[in-house]
Amino acid sequence: MEPSPLASVEAVTDIHHGVPVSDPYRWLEEQDSPKTRAWLEAQTRSARDYLDRIPGRERIRKRVQDLLDVETIDSALCVGSRYIFRKRLRGEQQASIYMRENMDGVDELLVNPAERNTGPYTAVKPMRLSPDKNLLLYEVKHGGERSGTFEILDIETRRCLPDSLPRGYLRGFEFAPDGTGFYFVHEQLRANPPRGRSVYRHFFGTPAEQDHIVFSVPGDTNVRLSLTSGPRHVLIFVYHLLAKILSDIYLQPFDSDTAATQIFHKLDYTLDLRFANDCLFALTDRDAPNRRIVQIDLNSTADDSWKDVIPERPTRIESWLLSDRQIVVSFRKHTHHYLEILDLGSDKTNSIPVSRRETLRLVPGSLRDEEFLIEVESFTEPLSLYRCSTKTGERALFARRVVPFDAETYDYREVSFVSTDGVRIPMFLVGRRDILEKKNTPVIMTSYGGFGVAMTPQFSVFVTFLMERGCLFALPLIRGGGEFGKAWRDAGRRRNRPTAYRDFVAAAEWLIRSERCDPQRLAIFGGSNSGLLVGVALTMRPDLFRAVVCMVPILDMLRYHLVDSAITWREEFGTADDPDDFRVLSSYSPYHNVRAGTAYPATMIVSGDADRTCNPLHARKMTARLQAANASDKPILIAYSPHRGHSAVLPLSERIEALTDRMAFLCDQLQLPV
Repeated sequence: MEPSPLASVEAVTDIHHGVPVSDPYRWLEEQDSPKTRAWLEAQTRSARDYLDRIPGRERIRKRVQDLLDVETIDSALCVGSRYIFRKRLRGEQQASIYMRENMDGVDELLVNPAERNTGPYTAVKPMRLSPDKNLLLYEVKHGGERSGTFEILDIETRRCLPDSLPRGYLRGFEFAPDGTGFYFVHEQLRANPPRGRSVYRHFFGTPAEQDHIVFSVPGDTNVRLSLTSGPRHVLIFVYHLLAKILSDIYLQPFDSDTAATQIFHKLDYTLDLRFANDCLFALTDRDAPNRRIVQIDLNSTADDSWKDVIPERPTRIESWLLSDRQIVVSFRKHTHHYLEILDLGSDKTNSIPVSRRETLRLVPGSLRDEEFLIEVESFTEPLSLYRCSTKTGERALFARRVVPFDAETYDYREVSFVSTDGVRIPMFLVGRRDILEKKNTPVIMTSYGGFGVAMTPQFSVFVTFLMERGCLFALPLIRGGGEFGKAWRDAGRRRNRPTAYRDFVAAAEWLIRSERCDPQRLAIFGGSNSGLLVGVALTMRPDLFRAVVCMVPILDMLRYHLVDSAITWREEFGTADDPDDFRVLSSYSPYHNVRAGTAYPATMIVSGDADRTCNPLHARKMTARLQAANASDKPILIAYSPHRGHSAVLPLSERIEALTDRMAFLCDQLQLPV
């Protein structure tokens, strides 16, 4: 392997609350500087020298292609009997947008990104269907960027309207009910002056310069707007990005010069508002950690006048659908789901059981005509889309992702271990039936532990490939996630954050202590917040792991909040601006806890120029620091692409090559058969 070129040290020292903190690779934050680009090119040459030499790489690539190159359907919308969705056929680089009339209709192609002749990195996604079912709003992205352009297709004529929105972030969009235009909140890139603090009304066929401002928040840069609508009103949400995010909610009548009326002020709880039969309903955690659904009188919105429609229960409300006649609610108890349907006219309820092995998601906006759409998957079953009856709960298959994988030979177990503070932590173990009870097998482990996200059974090609080669997959349900309610989440949140990391390390120790594996056969992986998790584990206990795959992470926890829009995560992590937060952040920040002369495990860090969620500066700086500090002979690599971002929209060929690299890396380090 060609040695990874060490980055030059150009230390910058910051003073945090009287404590000097050195940053030796601050210069790598400058993404477009010639020096950074030269370092990246040299890193890529070194990584390719190693990855391309791994024995069996072509066999790995062939199996990865078999698993990834299958027909897929996702991003479904529906109005009446018209279904819009994204579908990718085998061999295609990107998915297209299709329409199906009625359940047994033929899939009709509406938008094919290949026809734009802008290259394989262009991706499209359906976003809104107008009430009359004839206008489709869709997004166009290039690579993994978060921003996009937004176009409107006239489905009848198959022509794009001239009323597009330029590259930026669409925070809210609703078609006007009279069909003359739309309301929107849009943060255009590099717009001067910024437009993201206003709600605009656009009339079809008129230039953007004539868009009418119907609501604005002047002068305050620390706000973000979004909107939704009912039959006669636009609901405008104003989020104040303060030390704690607070929200105001306004009611704006359609097609009226009447000023918006504020109906809620500085809310510090969630309030997901929707209209049905001109009545206002809300899903809220106000006085209800597990959430409840209430009806709100617009003439008296004070919370003491709310009427409980579905009171809080011991099981958490995960999501909901609302129509003029029914409410469909998805409850989650730990990692298990069940559905309940409430008839608004009679208050009768109908419960629909869900297999403990399944993860079920309601498709937003899909409830109508006594049916709705659900997505279902498990550890061994890829995503399927179903129509579900509100009367019987019976499912009718709409589309299934058929992956060449023998699910019958795999199973899972639910076990538990005791963390460092004596709390018992559940964990899934998944693998081939012949290795589930074996000892000393290779193990691949991940978790999430943040933002109240629950880890439930889901299908992963990454995991599937490794399980086929004899790996046991371990998924501990660490604190910070949402599996066991608010207290479980808060136990790993902000200044309690290290608890989540100790849980994860305790899971690794249990796997070794119980002789499931030894440190030479244990690998961990994760992306985004989970990338931070494995970055902490890597620097906290490098002796426990043979290999680490750390994807699109944040790793410099003292500066994460200074770039892009990461300041919105301050309630999750805290910031170094606060002295108490600083003490906790500096205790685990992966970038700041790399120690010179330490034998680190083999590490692959994955990132790219287009990531504006977890800025790639984290990956670049962490790679440089690990390479300089590492005392082992294990490789420290960065897998970097100018097109990769936080959105999973890279073309098929690039996804195959990227996953081949990760699988080859892990097969080589864990000595797996290929």
